Amino acid sequence: MAVALSLHNKVALITGGSRGIGAAAVRLFHQAGARIVFSYLQARSQAEALAAECGGPERCIAVQQELRTPADGHALVSAAVSAFGSLEILVANHGVWPAQDAPIAEMAESQWRNTLQVNLDSVFGLVQAAVAQMDRQTADAHGVTGHIVLVSSTAGQRGEANHADYAVTKGAIISLTKSLSSELAPRGIRVNCVAPGWVATEMSAAALNNKTSGISILSAIPVGRAATPEEIAGPILFLCTPHAGFISGEVMNVNGGAVLVG
Repeated sequence: MAVALSLHNKVALITGGSRGIGAAAVRLFHQAGARIVFSYLQARSQAEALAAECGGPERCIAVQQELRTPADGHALVSAAVSAFGSLEILVANHGVWPAQDAPIAEMAESQWRNTLQVNLDSVFGLVQAAVAQMDRQTADAHGVTGHIVLVSSTAGQRGEANHADYAVTKGAIISLTKSLSSELAPRGIRVNCVAPGWVATEMSAAALNNKTSGISILSAIPVGRAATPEEIAGPILFLCTPHAGFISGEVMNVNGGAVLVG
């Protein structure tokens, strides 16, 4: 018999869902039977097309929401609960990676602040509001009231020269995962982390397609290529199913063997 990764009628909130990893996750969660709310910032036409592709208002809703402050995170969770009445899954996937190298001696304070706000402050608000909602819900047959998956990066584990702002936020996401797991697992909320390496998305295209940096990047990946967005979305989906019910506080590396730590 086939093994199903089913999220039948579970409600999932996926941030940054209009493109890249987020869009791949939206499609995969839809195929698994979830009802989905996903956020986008500017890509309205792509977001609306994706929502229609994945079932329209009864199954999939796109919400335009800036994610920079804790209040923004609270507002998005509220929109998701208003749409479908509950929230069993939060996937915090959004983020910024300023592509231009910025040595620490030259990095503008505005860049530092913006990266921390988008990548970290808003995640705090999302998690805080999601946990409050999940605590009000009845546990399933496995004693689970909700799943939270935070998306980090290999940069959060080994650092990234000239991108200290990004790396520090992704390192904090890993620490947050472990802290939340210890706090929330006894309450039925599973918190885990997926840490991608290089993924072929719009955000990384310039670096991957550059003749110099592209060769250097790929040479450090034992698999020999960047991931597809779908190859990151798959582990995210798995961590939200009953098959992952005994996984808590885990950092799942999805990087082609480039970083062998957890």
